[in-house]
Amino acid sequence: MAIDATARIHPMAAIDEAAEIGPGVSIGPFAVIGPKVRLGERVVVKSHVVITGDTEIGAETVIFPFSVIGEIPQDLKFHGEDTKLVIGARNRIREHVTINPGTEGGGGVTRVGDDCLLMAGTHIAHDCQVGNRVIMVNNSGLAGHCHIGDDVIIGGLSGVHQWVRIGKGAIIGGLTKIEKDVIPFGQVQGPAGHLVGLNLVGLKRRGLERIDIAELRAAYKALAAEGGTFKERAAALGEASDSDYVRQIVAFITGDSDRNFHQPE
Repeated sequence: MAIDATARIHPMAAIDEAAEIGPGVSIGPFAVIGPKVRLGERVVVKSHVVITGDTEIGAETVIFPFSVIGEIPQDLKFHGEDTKLVIGARNRIREHVTINPGTEGGGGVTRVGDDCLLMAGTHIAHDCQVGNRVIMVNNSGLAGHCHIGDDVIIGGLSGVHQWVRIGKGAIIGGLTKIEKDVIPFGQVQGPAGHLVGLNLVGLKRRGLERIDIAELRAAYKALAAEGGTFKERAAALGEASDSDYVRQIVAFITGDSDRNFHQPE
């Protein structure tokens, strides 16, 4: 068993002999750690947590009771193939969170970035790619193959359909169904998921200059205008704007996706 001498492990924890436990790790009672698990420096695993599968967890991540991390995907096409789950550093994974590894058909790896807050009861399905500083509020969930950009907030009890992309800095209101891609910095809310504007609160919190916010507002109005398709209006924006933030939206809209978009109304 590769356990660093500085790790603190409760005698009632069940740890496989092949697991790798890094310096300063703390593991509480009744936690279960599987043979292919690798815990980075100062990871905290509280009581009754299950971590299994080929799972890597980065430094200083804290996992709260009754979470199940790395258990096999909820996908009938999964037949035991060797897939992975990679979770970054300094995440806060609260009670009853479930995160599944990838599948052979989806690239084989589920990833969660750094500094995320996954509140109680949230779910991240197989093959999802979740960025940094993402917040998922209580009982929200990602279906398989979703791509979630940095600094996204997903409201409580919201569900994101498989293969959906949510762009950087977007915010999803509570009780919202997301079936289409969401542009960077967009704000989507309501049971049917309507794009109602930009995530202005988030932009201000990130310290964007007024000129940048003004350019994003103008871009949003241009995307909402009549004439041409949504992608044609986005392409025209890319030619007309020098804003880095606007270009992120344009690149997102014109990028590869087999889904439609939540569009301004």
